[in-house]
Amino acid sequence: MMQLSCHGAAKQVTGSCHLLRTDSASVLVDCGLFQGGRELAEENAAEFGFDPAGVDVLLLTHAHLDHCGRIPLLVKRGFKGRIVCTAATRELARLVLADAAGLQEEEARRAQRHGRRHGESEQPLYTLADAFHAMDYFDGSVEYGLRLEVAPGVHATFVDAGHILGSASILLELEQPGASRTVFFSGDIGNPGRPLLRDPQRPPLHPDYVVMETTYGDRDHRDWNASYEELVQAVSDTLARGGNVIVPTFALERAQELLYVLARAIEQHRLPRHLPVFLDSPMAISATEIFLRYPACLRPDFAARLRGADPLRLPGLRMSRETSESMAINTIRGGAVIMAGSGMCSGGRVRHHLRHNLDNQSNSVVFVGFAAQGTLARRIIDGARKVRLFDEEVEVRARIHTINGFSAHAGRSELLAWLKACGPTRRVFLVHGDLDTGMRVFAQHLEQQGIAHQIPGDGEPILLR
Repeated sequence: MMQLSCHGAAKQVTGSCHLLRTDSASVLVDCGLFQGGRELAEENAAEFGFDPAGVDVLLLTHAHLDHCGRIPLLVKRGFKGRIVCTAATRELARLVLADAAGLQEEEARRAQRHGRRHGESEQPLYTLADAFHAMDYFDGSVEYGLRLEVAPGVHATFVDAGHILGSASILLELEQPGASRTVFFSGDIGNPGRPLLRDPQRPPLHPDYVVMETTYGDRDHRDWNASYEELVQAVSDTLARGGNVIVPTFALERAQELLYVLARAIEQHRLPRHLPVFLDSPMAISATEIFLRYPACLRPDFAARLRGADPLRLPGLRMSRETSESMAINTIRGGAVIMAGSGMCSGGRVRHHLRHNLDNQSNSVVFVGFAAQGTLARRIIDGARKVRLFDEEVEVRARIHTINGFSAHAGRSELLAWLKACGPTRRVFLVHGDLDTGMRVFAQHLEQQGIAHQIPGDGEPILLR
């Protein structure tokens, strides 16, 4: 028996969690948090749909919260196996999980102080102690391209997914008496041709089955150079109006790429040399330090630049770790670029900056990544005239820009090219996408090409024949 079941990112974007069972092993690929709104708190706290204690090994594709965010809960509920990933993923996961635990503890304290509101729990999903305990199970010794046995009858090969630092797609070779199968888990597939990270790599052999993300299965991104021009123009126009630029920023990869973009524009004299740029995210600051420690994961030309001056260090860059430093930024009435987490505006310091800047038509808010349904970012992008921040109604008067060319996810054409590079397969399982857009639209493209595919339901058992 070889069976696949998806316990997250099934007919939705977030919560990636896929279980493979054979006669001799149970292997979990990712264990992510559901994101998109307070109503998902109950979904995160729900049972996994399998016994955590019965899982032999967890293979982690990368350190984004929607792929690793429920690992401490998995350990808390009985998992005692290894968590296998690359070294960079282990470092970033420690950072991400500690941050998530801290936020959950703070939300629980707020619920206790002010009374429980819809979607708020008086107990955190897990604590900082739980997050650090989970790190004891991590094995971050994996190198790209090396085949290793991860469980009885199961070999894994991690290949560079080009999504964020240390990210991987994972090929599993399953062997049991009388049967063998190969399954390739895409993880999140990177957007090729980016300036910092290497392009996604193909598997070492043609897999029988592919479990594939479809975040942007319905559309392509703008060209990177066009997106670069659009961002520089948006910043330049805002500065000319005397306003601030607020950039809700994902801490992993996006923050580093935006620093590179701004540094490049300054080198080209497109932006003022001493432009005040605030990286107001302790996690993004730490992630940038980790980023620079792994030149082997970067494009060779960018890695070569690291041997000289730091290519991400802008003349006017200010790193804001302390809360007092973050609060001081809100006294700035114009002329600054403020990068703060989180990218979907679901928490973090960016919500404070939005409260102080959204109602001023001189300012701009620039979104440079995916915004899930139910998030504050999506409401603003979709044209909300007012949003609620810290129990206040704030009018949206600032100019709103959405620049998707900086996305860390492959667009539709790149997804199709990636799948073609995998070679002929028996079936493609579509996950990690909006059901009505990413998944179903991408499924139509596969239908046109005669590629067998399926959109698994949550927990649906699928025999790999």
